Amino acid sequence: MRILHPLSRSGSMKAIVAVLCVVAGALTAGCVHDAAVSIAPAASQALERAIAGAHRSEANRLRDAHRHPRETLEFFGLRPDMTVVEIWPGAGWYTEILAPVLRERGKYYAAHFHVDEKSPRYMGPSLQGFRKKLAGEPHLYDKVVITAFNAPAQSAVAPPGSADLVLTFRNVHNWTAARNDEASFRAFHDALRPGGVLGVVEHRAQMGTPLEQMIKTGYMTEAYVIALAEKAGFRFAGKSEVNANPRDTKDHPRGVWTLPPTYRLGDQDREKYRAIGESDRMTLKFIKP
Repeated sequence: MRILHPLSRSGSMKAIVAVLCVVAGALTAGCVHDAAVSIAPAASQALERAIAGAHRSEANRLRDAHRHPRETLEFFGLRPDMTVVEIWPGAGWYTEILAPVLRERGKYYAAHFHVDEKSPRYMGPSLQGFRKKLAGEPHLYDKVVITAFNAPAQSAVAPPGSADLVLTFRNVHNWTAARNDEASFRAFHDALRPGGVLGVVEHRAQMGTPLEQMIKTGYMTEAYVIALAEKAGFRFAGKSEVNANPRDTKDHPRGVWTLPPTYRLGDQDREKYRAIGESDRMTLKFIKP
């Protein structure tokens, strides 16, 4: 006869419950892992479709080689079910990708220029052109929500605490020049939910570049941008070199605007600057605790 270790009935039940909890925990962990794995391909496929979409112009497609939209947005963690705010989308280069990805299950806020009598002259036509672009293809852009941004006066880019992801591409130097970069980052922090992500792409200066030189050239140091974000309450979560360009010497006569696509010098040394390509850029990720 097999002799069992003497356990009380209650002790036996506790042991059984403990085993079941361990098994259930393992199964739950497996389910969560599988769910996380299944989300990534869906997001990747949605991005691929938008980037390859016939609605994108040939000129915009050519810039993919410099801007790496898929790799950049995947690094920031874009998913089709997110609420996303893009700050100052300009002519809508990234809008062509973000709006279709988010149209069915997410929400896309385009926080464009605030235009009044004091605004720089280019802002009014830029905003009008953006609105015209959206109106021309309602099957893609009918759910885009346009808001206005010019911190600190116009900072409500989305309902407070509602955004999963706030994105800005090559804009920080403008806010630093306008002396409202701190207010801008506070506005991004306000728009995000706890755990939300701020993604920043910006022209990258050499370490130690003085502030006035950054403003003059349009190239910002990583240390300056990280300090701005941390002062606003963000935690630095990582960086990617996907938008790096080692050919960019960052010492051009008209700053970053010497390079394509601006070509501030016109035809002067155009082939030289075309060979360099677009600027060297930092790609930084921050989290709202």
